[in-house]
Amino acid sequence: MAGERSRDRDRERERRGRKESGEERDGEYGSRDRHRERRRDKSDRDRDRRRRSERDDDDRKQRKKKEGRDGRYDRDKENEKDRRLEDSQREEGELVEDSKKSNSRVENVNANVNGNAALSLGRSGGVYIPPFKLARMMKEVEDKSSVEYQRLTWDALRKSINGLVNKVNATNIKNIIPELFAENMIRGRGLFCRSCMKSQMASPGFTDVFAALAAVVNTKFPEVGLLLLRRMVLQFQRAYKRNDKPQLLAAVKFIAHLVNQQVAHEIIALELLMLLLTKPTDDSVEVAVGFVTECGSILQDLSPRGLHGIFERFRGILHEGEIDKRVQFLIEGLFAIRKAKFQGYPAVRPELDLVEQEDQFTHEISLDDKVDPEITLDIFKPDPQFLENEKRYEELKKTILGEESDDEEGSDAASGDEDDDDDDNDDEESEEDDEEQMQIKDETETNLVNLRRTIYLTIMSSVDFEEAGHKLLKIKLEPGQEMELCIMLLECCSQERTYLRYYGLLGQRFCMINKVYQENFEKCFVQQYSMIHRLETNKLRNVAKFFAHLLGTDALPWHVLAYIRLTEEDTTSSSRIFIKILFQELSEHLGIRLLNERLTDPTMQDSCESIFPRDNPKNTRFSINFFTSIGLGGITENLREYLKNMPRLIMQQQKPASESESGSGSDDESGTSVSSDSETSKSDTESSSSEDERDRRHRKRSRRN
Repeated sequence: MAGERSRDRDRERERRGRKESGEERDGEYGSRDRHRERRRDKSDRDRDRRRRSERDDDDRKQRKKKEGRDGRYDRDKENEKDRRLEDSQREEGELVEDSKKSNSRVENVNANVNGNAALSLGRSGGVYIPPFKLARMMKEVEDKSSVEYQRLTWDALRKSINGLVNKVNATNIKNIIPELFAENMIRGRGLFCRSCMKSQMASPGFTDVFAALAAVVNTKFPEVGLLLLRRMVLQFQRAYKRNDKPQLLAAVKFIAHLVNQQVAHEIIALELLMLLLTKPTDDSVEVAVGFVTECGSILQDLSPRGLHGIFERFRGILHEGEIDKRVQFLIEGLFAIRKAKFQGYPAVRPELDLVEQEDQFTHEISLDDKVDPEITLDIFKPDPQFLENEKRYEELKKTILGEESDDEEGSDAASGDEDDDDDDNDDEESEEDDEEQMQIKDETETNLVNLRRTIYLTIMSSVDFEEAGHKLLKIKLEPGQEMELCIMLLECCSQERTYLRYYGLLGQRFCMINKVYQENFEKCFVQQYSMIHRLETNKLRNVAKFFAHLLGTDALPWHVLAYIRLTEEDTTSSSRIFIKILFQELSEHLGIRLLNERLTDPTMQDSCESIFPRDNPKNTRFSINFFTSIGLGGITENLREYLKNMPRLIMQQQKPASESESGSGSDDESGTSVSSDSETSKSDTESSSSEDERDRRHRKRSRRN
């Protein structure tokens, strides 16, 4: 104790001395500098750690972007990236021991292909081996039933199935399916299900494609579809218990599309919805809305009552108002989609509808059932009957891909050459009968639409009418399709802003080439005049000028004018405009004198009788006034003379009738009375008209004053 006290005293004396001399101040500054240096070192270390973590995060983000863009896992690329990272770390000296172990393992695998080195490989297949090296190793194995060879084929099967599933999309699914069936799907059913589930988790947008692929496989191997459905149900249950929303959304979407493809029964969809909506939360309701959006269209067809009950539950959740506003808007949007009968959300896209309803196997699974995922199918196990099973699958593959049918056709053809001519004739007749029975009728009119598109593009892309006519004549038209060409030509003409002589010359050329087109244009004239009130003024003008060109060039017979009846009761404003433009164009083409000669030709009297009616004075006056108002009064001279002589004609027609009824005296009195009546009526009308004119003049003078 005494010694310690003496030491403390000495320390105090030294400290006092330092204070006096300034040494203690310098010591304090030195300790501060050391502390600052330590801080700087620590901050530098933290900065280096952050940079490393940021680099790792960037690498992960780039992987996710590539996986989302391509919609697939690419194990080879991931392995290459891992190797690059390992190389960089190896340069820093951090993974020297691990690299030595991996190099020794690769050397053991390459050196002892026929030994027991393959047994030491892990669950995922071991170290990456390039495909060419793997093929060479498989060739070097002599015993095809050995465990080493089975493991090599297992690795090749796993990589092939993963590659095909990762490549599939809506456009190439029909090409991927034969390649997939070429692999041993019975042995690799666990690998196929695992690959589909992982790829769907990585790219949910391709869920319907993976479901269509599973549906096609399910038609040939129902146990594969059942295994996939079991695993998806198990994945849903695990995600629901763990509250893992991303995994739950992916599982629900896959199950919905399996229901759409009828791989899964609709009862599992209703059970799933009731489970989600029994105790509604924001997340569970959102998942249920997404599920109904995906498979509501098929549920409406298969189970309308069940779907109605689900929507009633949604309505109850809305009325309770315990969920978030955002989720309430989602439910309201779902009701709008249901009101529109799920338009825009079809059960199966046309390009993915690959399975007939009769060929599909539908599996019934309940959420309450105990599900066995059969995980052992994903792990390699040696098969004592490996070669026999491979031969059986080869035979099954031939039946699925149709290779046996090709061989049978070849053998039938060889045997047919040896038969007599009578047998050949019988076979040909039977084949013709089969072809007649197998003719497919296209009710969608796609060929007609394509023909119209071709005609339209040809007309619009041609420089002049001669080029257009030459190209249109090259189009192979079936009997009865000439009318389509005439209709399209008339439609193109009516769509122009102003009339183009190009269309008239083209129609004239076709009428001159074949009489069939002339008859079709005549039918078009009748149809257009009957529906003239539906056309706009611009279209009406173009159509009238088109037919005026055909009539003026004698491409269309003039007896089509018989379909026009020019009376006040039989015409509308649109039809009168059509007749006006038609005859004005004819007068410009032919001239008023030649047009009058044409109309007064004795052979044209029957056709022009409806345009220049003589059955009633009222209709006659209407026709005269119409042509006079449009500046074509010159063609109504004969009609005017007829109207002047109409009283005489009436009298001449009445005289023989009156003579037969009574004597000549009474006939004279009646004739004079008729003439006097007609004269008095004329005088009355003239006097009334003169009085009206005087009144008008008097009113004008009074207004001026």
